[in-house]
Amino acid sequence: MKSNKGKEPLEEPVEVLVEPVQPGFKVHDEYFVNQPHSWVKIVSSPQLGEGLHYYVEETPLTPAQRDTYTRIVKILSKEFTSPTDDQIDPAEYVCEQAEMIAERYHRSLGKFTQEQWDTIFYYVLRDLTGYGPLHTVMEDPWIEDISCNGVDTPLYVWHRKYESIPTNISFKTHKALNDFLVKMAHKSGKHISSAHPILDAMLPEKHRLAATFMKEVSLKGSTFCIRKYRPQPLSIIDLVKLGTLDARIAAYFWLILENKKSFMIIGGTGSGKTTLLNALLSLLSQNDKIVTVEEVPELNPPVENWTQLNSRESFSFGEGAPGRNISLFDLVKVSLRYRPDYIVVGEVRGEEAYVLFQALATGHGGLCTMHADSIDRVVKRLTSPPMNVSEVYIPLMNIALYVQRVELPKKKNGLGFGRRIRTVSEIVEHNIYHEVARWDQRRDRFDTMFEDSYILQQISINTGLTMDELLEELERREKYIQKLARKRLRNQGEVAQWILKYYNKRRETRRNPKRKKAKKKSAPVEGEQVLEVVKV
Repeated sequence: MKSNKGKEPLEEPVEVLVEPVQPGFKVHDEYFVNQPHSWVKIVSSPQLGEGLHYYVEETPLTPAQRDTYTRIVKILSKEFTSPTDDQIDPAEYVCEQAEMIAERYHRSLGKFTQEQWDTIFYYVLRDLTGYGPLHTVMEDPWIEDISCNGVDTPLYVWHRKYESIPTNISFKTHKALNDFLVKMAHKSGKHISSAHPILDAMLPEKHRLAATFMKEVSLKGSTFCIRKYRPQPLSIIDLVKLGTLDARIAAYFWLILENKKSFMIIGGTGSGKTTLLNALLSLLSQNDKIVTVEEVPELNPPVENWTQLNSRESFSFGEGAPGRNISLFDLVKVSLRYRPDYIVVGEVRGEEAYVLFQALATGHGGLCTMHADSIDRVVKRLTSPPMNVSEVYIPLMNIALYVQRVELPKKKNGLGFGRRIRTVSEIVEHNIYHEVARWDQRRDRFDTMFEDSYILQQISINTGLTMDELLEELERREKYIQKLARKRLRNQGEVAQWILKYYNKRRETRRNPKRKKAKKKSAPVEGEQVLEVVKV
């Protein structure tokens, strides 16, 4: 691989320094991100200090290529016309426009090989539709988080394999950093300025952007943090394979979701609360009506009957200018008019908790996440201002599961850490909690006690099924999830379809029990289309 040593960064308004890899550095890992134009090296060196460092490298441009790149960008700025189709991919459209310009002005732009033209077009797309020198980091699937603490300090990334490490990228001027944030705000369809110096937005790729502008709220100047999300969200099968939970716990949540029980996911920042909530939504029945309420849209339940509500900040400039914030409190209230089976709140932090628990009291199901490290602290937050949930309403949130990022006793998939559901607790009464599952850190296994489940006993009373019948159904679903895991399903939508097949097959066998007995003597269904779903 070639080094970009000695090459200046190309991003004009955003002046950043990309340090080159020095000959004496020790390279621990190396992989392409956008082959053959960009790659990453994980390096260490005494002159860098302790620990590992994340170094981005890109194929350098020759002076002639750089001149052609500059001219193409200038021509595009003058002749570029926006696409009429909103569904067209911006990168593909800009690439087509750049290629048309290269063909139209080929005599004056110079002669290059196809590989050299590809490199030029890479930089055009990187700087016009991408993220400039940060583009490789943004496209790296191993990166979860990118943070900038100010000027003349390296950007930090959270790497899935190497955790938090500094990069070779840094902003050199306040103007460069400010211009970059304005560009990111425009990408998100939001606004950031001295008048509105705090930004919470979603980038086009659904990455979450939090930023502060200039020195209005940070003495070091502008800062930002980008939390990256996978293009394809992790499914419940993915989480079972990763060990976040096991098939039996997944089957338990499948059963309680079917019976309109409510639960909350608690944990710290970056523990995987939203990922877990999104995965569990695939266990909902396709007939359920879902309303999601979020500040920044992150949830994507694989159901058709889904209403998505997002909060909004008002933009009122000047005295008397119109504008009104639309808060989570407002959205949870209006969601009750949609007659939902489940109200899903991305994160409960304020007075919206009161309305959510009021909804639970009227028979709606509720799911949410909260920042906390134990069920006791969650309840204390809920019963204190600004949430002010009455103690008698606390049992309406039937279950609390605590998820945490932990060190593993043995490496899994080459990683020494992972995310695990530490405990699953049922809320019997205020300050009375019954633990039904716990993760054993020494063995990296889950211990479950669903035989004594208080919630399953409630379901037994409501449905007329005995506890033995419910436990048999729990075991059937556990085996079904294990079989789905062996089928290597990855897509959230595919998992939801297999869950729907389970419901349909169970409904069919309940209506026609004799037909089910006859099927026992027949040959298995070709391709295991129903995976021997039920034995009612």
